[in-house]
Amino acid sequence: MRVHWLQHADFEDLGVIGPWLARRGHAVRGSRLYAGEPPPLLDDFDALVVMGGPMNIYEHDAHPWLPAEKRLIGAAAAAGRRVLGVCLGAQLLADALGGPVRRNAHSEIGWFEVQLTPAGRQSPLLAGLPERFTAFHWHGDTYALPPGAERLAGSEACAQQAFACGPKLLGLQFHLEVTPANAVEWFRHERPAPAAYVQAPEHILAQPALFEQNNRLMEQVLERFLA
Repeated sequence: MRVHWLQHADFEDLGVIGPWLARRGHAVRGSRLYAGEPPPLLDDFDALVVMGGPMNIYEHDAHPWLPAEKRLIGAAAAAGRRVLGVCLGAQLLADALGGPVRRNAHSEIGWFEVQLTPAGRQSPLLAGLPERFTAFHWHGDTYALPPGAERLAGSEACAQQAFACGPKLLGLQFHLEVTPANAVEWFRHERPAPAAYVQAPEHILAQPALFEQNNRLMEQVLERFLA
């Protein structure tokens, strides 16, 4: 399968998604939107992976590539392509499908429990995931559920943690793909101020078993999403 991914910052990559795609023999290409590379043409991919980033989806002046990216995501969804959005990518997908994005009541950074909804427990895209699991989070915004979408998961700090619109469109607000090396790199760029749902970098990085568990769950989701 031809998979194209969209990158929003030089220090945020695919994490474990990249090696998994390579092992499965998928043809992978990417666009560094932050560096001025153009988004792909619709006919150039079968699946689109939209990754995270430190910006907000409405910061068009600071990031002038955002409108074209939103148009691409909307066109890909309308054309029946698979689209996976992670964190910022989930918000961009929600926005493209008609779910507005806004500030969440809390920033959520660190290890917090996610609970699947009844729809999430029944979703083939999340088949095999436990009803409750601890995921890595890094976001301050949230989205409204797009028309026709199903809410698949929530957390104490943020009700909208995952959604699907049919079998080909999936948004994950949390970061199952992040490795310890990814997290170290992120904290080199930003050290968030402590808050109710913001954990210290030292605590976050001292959880190798949680990173490993998250990475296994990410691979399970990819198996089903690209089946």
